[in-house]
Amino acid sequence: MRMWFVCRFCCPAAQSNSNPEWEAKVLEYFKGQLREKESHSWVPSLNDVPLHYLKPNSLVKFRCLVQDMFDPEFYMGVYETVDPSTKANVLRCGKYKDVTECGVDLNSRNTVTAERQTFYCVPIPGESPWAKEISFLSARVVPSTSYVPSRQKRSYEEDDDDMDTQPQKQREPHTVMMGGGGEHPHGNGDSKRQETEAPSSQTTAPSDCSSHLDLNFPLPGERGPACLVKVYEGLDSFKLNDTLEIYGILSVNPVLTVIVYPHRDPSLLLLNPTESMETPEEQRAHDPPASLVPRLHMLYARPLQHNNPLLPSAPTEDQSAFVSSFLVEMASVRAELLAYLTHVLLGDGLAAEYLLLHLISNVYTRRDVLPLGKFTLNLSGCPLNSYTERLYQIVQQLVPCSYRLSMSLHTMNSMRLVPKKDYVANRLVSGALQLARNTSLFLDETQLEQGQLDSSGVRNITALGNLISWQKVDYDFSYHQMEFPCNINVLVTSEGRSLLPSDCQVPLQPQVTPPNMEEYLTTIHMAQFTSQINKFRVYLSLARTLDYSISDEVTKAVEDDFVDMRKDDPQSVTAEDLHRMLVVARLLSLSLGQTTLSRDGWMRAKHIDMLRRSRTEQQKSLNGNEP
Repeated sequence: MRMWFVCRFCCPAAQSNSNPEWEAKVLEYFKGQLREKESHSWVPSLNDVPLHYLKPNSLVKFRCLVQDMFDPEFYMGVYETVDPSTKANVLRCGKYKDVTECGVDLNSRNTVTAERQTFYCVPIPGESPWAKEISFLSARVVPSTSYVPSRQKRSYEEDDDDMDTQPQKQREPHTVMMGGGGEHPHGNGDSKRQETEAPSSQTTAPSDCSSHLDLNFPLPGERGPACLVKVYEGLDSFKLNDTLEIYGILSVNPVLTVIVYPHRDPSLLLLNPTESMETPEEQRAHDPPASLVPRLHMLYARPLQHNNPLLPSAPTEDQSAFVSSFLVEMASVRAELLAYLTHVLLGDGLAAEYLLLHLISNVYTRRDVLPLGKFTLNLSGCPLNSYTERLYQIVQQLVPCSYRLSMSLHTMNSMRLVPKKDYVANRLVSGALQLARNTSLFLDETQLEQGQLDSSGVRNITALGNLISWQKVDYDFSYHQMEFPCNINVLVTSEGRSLLPSDCQVPLQPQVTPPNMEEYLTTIHMAQFTSQINKFRVYLSLARTLDYSISDEVTKAVEDDFVDMRKDDPQSVTAEDLHRMLVVARLLSLSLGQTTLSRDGWMRAKHIDMLRRSRTEQQKSLNGNEP
């Protein structure tokens, strides 16, 4: 189905006929088409295809995080134009458009003003290169044979050397109009997709909002498209920081590329008359050049429970069948992953067990202010030099979203972690803690050196502590703070006990001392086949999605055990210890594909917690000055 399908239903005939439900029918049609199993393969993605290869007014999709939500705006839903030759009035539709037709009759009584909201959306922060690569390769988009990409402007992701030296046959446009399908040899994929990087050495905050080229990405070093998404319905179903896959109509009209606002043509304000009341700073933030920030008129949005491209992305019959078939392999994949992590952690099997449990942890509910399911792990006793950086790179290869924060003194004093409201530009300036759910945040405390934290550094440490303890980030609105709940897996690596809180500390006890750490870890990783790594990736994401329950019988047994443990020494086991063991028992069960806690599972959780506490006490006695 071609894009003219939308235009036909937005035409005068559709407006004047006897069926007032034409808009609902259009939306229902597209939603039905996009729910089809193969819809992801024939709709081009803004995440993968450079903007100048996409045909304006075509159907595209965008995998993103809602970074900001602007105030509602008014637009001309229906308006009349005057034909210059016949002087006849023609009724037009302004929906799914940014610019009106020429010759608008401003005195027409048929003008209908409508309301829509704009979301500022960015690619999912910290998305792993492997997840992008698989998403890119899984798409099959037929190149347009009728559209020649404009070369007047270079888009954000182009690399001059790559694009100038790329063979012409590999530069064919990757666009599709509605209903297209088929396969296309991707050739050199690097030139047709946006690479997202989060260099660990990058510690500077995003640039000030005074620059109209600031794309407001939460993490430093990110690359890719940002989008202004126009939302027409279901506004209450979206929240800040939601991760979505949005399907909509691409709009990159050149008249939207306005840089010098005082010279702006007043006729361009017709679709949104309120723009004339915006300050120059707000105009730069809310109306960036379309070549950098295209507009996307939403037809349909699918919430993403995860962004692992190896798993079905929505609850369907296919997903149920996939889960059922993989559950059979859970125990064996777990054993293989545990062996792999044991090698990575220098032969420490107990630390590997806890790291595995950490990687599948997830906030599954909240009881009052307490987030249940979180499991922040402090891996202390880590070797210095490059070990923690290589450990992060291995974790990054296993999870679809991650970010390493090097906690050097300079980083903590200079980086903006907490988003802040800019009232002059009327936008939310992003911070590094504005992350998607289930992102793995790797805090490298081994980089912290002696020195003085300034007020900004103290605020950043406080924000990290609140994130770990309460799974929330308090956004800075100058006159007050607004609490935003989150669901972020935090792993802290440190030399001694971390200065940050954690749910569990495991001192690392290496069983091997490689002469060349870099070579050792590289060899371990390279020994794994891609198919095996993909199994690990599926395993970690799938374990997070499983339901879990405890029977009354096992609950009674746990309570009796807790009473028995406290008989001899009431101080030896606290309520906090019981809570931690219950979390560990839950994660142990899920790691084996078991959705209920068994008596054996509880005994196993008690055993490894006893081993961990024994090791921690031993470490304290060796380091008498450690708290």
